[in-house]
Amino acid sequence: MNVNVNNADTPEAAATPALTGERADLLEALAKQRHFLSFTTRDLTDEQAGQRTTASELCLGGLVKHVTEVERSWADFIVHGPVAMPDFTAMTEADFARRTDGFRMLPGETLAGVLADYAEVARRTDELLATLPDLGADHALPKAPWNEPGVRWSARRVLMHVIAETAQHAGHADIIRESLDGAKSMG
Repeated sequence: MNVNVNNADTPEAAATPALTGERADLLEALAKQRHFLSFTTRDLTDEQAGQRTTASELCLGGLVKHVTEVERSWADFIVHGPVAMPDFTAMTEADFARRTDGFRMLPGETLAGVLADYAEVARRTDELLATLPDLGADHALPKAPWNEPGVRWSARRVLMHVIAETAQHAGHADIIRESLDGAKSMG
């Protein structure tokens, strides 16, 4: 399958060759999961996007915000290595509490704004992965209680992680949306 990471209606589309092989497969898998996540927010108001519908603290707008930040952080990691991420071993409870705002729609945030930020991050990630010289280039993982010291991830492994994270949260979003108004992404 040939995948062009640029929208066909943009001037950049003509300049960027269609991708094939592994990169096309990985980007297609990520695009599919992004679609499922974004699709769960169709026809919602800002209030609905911020509403909790399950025992979880999660809401649809917050899930999109979280996945946006995850993708942004990991793309920065591909380029800059572990300095692009916090030292999770040094974070306080207050630091972690502030990070929970990434799972909520905050006052003044709109669903349209959250989705636009997600689309921009997706565009940047797609461009990075289309132009990255080597998917095997790797960095040591950032310091975190859940990461073994010395473990390294390649750009390829990072992308697989982002795909998995996006798919997992698309599933969460589907449950939240069904609980909100009965709508489903599939079925």
